[in-house]
Amino acid sequence: MQDDTLSDVHAGYFQIHDYLALDYRSTDVPADGQTSQPEQSPLFGLLGELHLLDHESQHLLRQVGERDRNLAAYLKILGKRVDLIGRALALQMTEDMGAPVAVTLSEAGLSFSTDEAMDVGSWINLRLLLPTPIGLSAPVKVVNCARDSSSGWYLIQVSFEQFNDAQRQLLSRHIVQKQAQEIRAAKNNERTST
Repeated sequence: MQDDTLSDVHAGYFQIHDYLALDYRSTDVPADGQTSQPEQSPLFGLLGELHLLDHESQHLLRQVGERDRNLAAYLKILGKRVDLIGRALALQMTEDMGAPVAVTLSEAGLSFSTDEAMDVGSWINLRLLLPTPIGLSAPVKVVNCARDSSSGWYLIQVSFEQFNDAQRQLLSRHIVQKQAQEIRAAKNNERTST
C-alpha cells in the first residue's frame, strides 16, 4: 500500500467520471501473452461480444437498407430484440455484482474507492459492466492505493495492461459516448439557463 499522493494512471488520456457495476478478486500475475482468465460467469463476456457483433454489422445493415428497406427494417427489429436480451442479462449481473460505484475511467485504467487496501503491483481479476451493456473482464494491475483520511476508504488505481484490442475498442467507444452525452447535457443546460 502507498499513502502518498496518487500518480495518475489516466495521465495523457481522456477520462470520464461514471457509475459502473464492478467486482474483483485477487489473482496471480498473468503469464506472458495471457489476456484473460476464466470468467466467474460464462455469460459475462457475451455482452461484449454482442456489442462488437452489432458494431461490426452496421455497415452491412446500411448496404442492405440501400437495396431493400423492408429487410433492413426487419433486421433492425431483430437487433433491438437481441439488445433487449443483453440488457436483461446485464440487469441480472448488476444484481449479482452490487450497486454501481463512482469511478474515473480512461483507456489506460480505472480508479475506484473500496474499504480494503491493495498492494501496489498486485493483480486482480476485474469484471466491469458498462451501461451499454458491455461486460469487460481481464486481469488488471494495481498501480496505486491511497487512503482517504476523511472517509477511511482507499482510492485504488488499476492499469488495463492486459486488455486486448477488442476490449480497448469497446472501452474507447464507451468513453467517447459518455463524453458526447456530457457535452449535450452541458449545451442543454446553457440553453435553459439563458
